[in-house]
Amino acid sequence: MWNTEFLLTVGLTFLLAGFVKGIIGLGLPTVSLALLTVTIGLKTGLVLLIVPSFITNVWQGISGGALGAIFKRLWPFLTATCVGTWFGVKGLATYDPSLLAALLGTLLFIYAGLNLLRPWRPDIADKETWLGPLVGIVTGGLTGLTGSFVVPGVMYLQALAMPRKTMIQAMGVAFTTCTVALAVGLNDQGLISQDLGMLSAAGVVPAFIGMVLGQRVRGRLSEAMFLKVFFGALGFLGVYITVRSLISYTGA
Repeated sequence: MWNTEFLLTVGLTFLLAGFVKGIIGLGLPTVSLALLTVTIGLKTGLVLLIVPSFITNVWQGISGGALGAIFKRLWPFLTATCVGTWFGVKGLATYDPSLLAALLGTLLFIYAGLNLLRPWRPDIADKETWLGPLVGIVTGGLTGLTGSFVVPGVMYLQALAMPRKTMIQAMGVAFTTCTVALAVGLNDQGLISQDLGMLSAAGVVPAFIGMVLGQRVRGRLSEAMFLKVFFGALGFLGVYITVRSLISYTGA
């Protein structure tokens, strides 16, 4: 069984991740996975984030009134993401965890850097027919290997020029789809135990408490400044995960 320090680490991680999601509407899987990878390891962290990520993103995905239109537009992307995730999880069970953690750190750094720099995003609406499935396969593969959906999945959704409310709902749908595909893949590889599943379910409580707290303080904070601090910290954490994992892999 787990000791008090382990349970406290998991609880505080989901509390903080939920707080971030409550303020900016996203970030729970990203924040929780990054912190859990640092503290308890990538594979265990992946299993623990499944239920809190699923529950909170279902809520986000069904809120907004555009669910039917989102599925009609994004089904090729979502389907390809599921396929890519299933194959990616096979790599998760095979490759060295240190290398996969280093890949996760690199993806977090790229995601944070792009959000801080805010480069020009092309209008790709006329390329969705072939680009959606391609990005979905790559996103799913990286999700299966690292648990991170953000590169290039979130960037693709942001480039579709949807209204902000619709884009947030679309991210909820995409995150939910990825989480389900990831759970199926992890279970197929025998990586989900009953104890970890129960602890993942328990993580919903601090995640929702954090979300409520974040929503209450949202109006008192400068969202622009919070985003800068958030992505700056996420980028630093990504570099730390990458460097530490590579050092562990090389045995230095």
